[in-house]
Amino acid sequence: MTVQTGPQLDGKPLPPGEVLVRTFNDLRDELISALVFVLGNPEDARDAAQDAFIKCWNAREQLGAVRNLRAWIFRVCFNTAKDLRRSAWHRKSRPLRAEQYTMPARDLAPGQDVERKEAFERIRQAVLGLREEEKDVFLLRQNGELTYEQIAELRGCPVSTVKTQMRTALEKIRKVLN
Repeated sequence: MTVQTGPQLDGKPLPPGEVLVRTFNDLRDELISALVFVLGNPEDARDAAQDAFIKCWNAREQLGAVRNLRAWIFRVCFNTAKDLRRSAWHRKSRPLRAEQYTMPARDLAPGQDVERKEAFERIRQAVLGLREEEKDVFLLRQNGELTYEQIAELRGCPVSTVKTQMRTALEKIRKVLN
């Protein structure tokens, strides 16, 4: 019986850089979606994802020690987004939002488009109002689609703690949205 240790090509393990690029590309849309909740707009989310990829790339030789590559990439992205959000430069300069200067999509009535934007902003504000550990657990579970066990391993805490933080996060979000 043979045991595969990771992605292979022609029976040979892929180099760490190739594994990283493939995994990051597979996760890109999910990562950006999660980062929009943290940062508030797609441009900053894409910047954070790009910065996170560079950090991951610089650590690619250490990938053999990473047990859950998906969770590790999400953690690097969240930490990068938090750093970006805290930076003085980011607080002072805000990119122009294209949606401020363009017409809404034709498939939505103007009222529907406004309602959609307002609903998204209410959800985003509810998520931003969570404590850091609740926000991390919520986003890793909802956007990262990680299991409670994977989140607990990533954060170095018991599964029961992760479940409690998720339950608290959901209660707080529901309270804000109702």
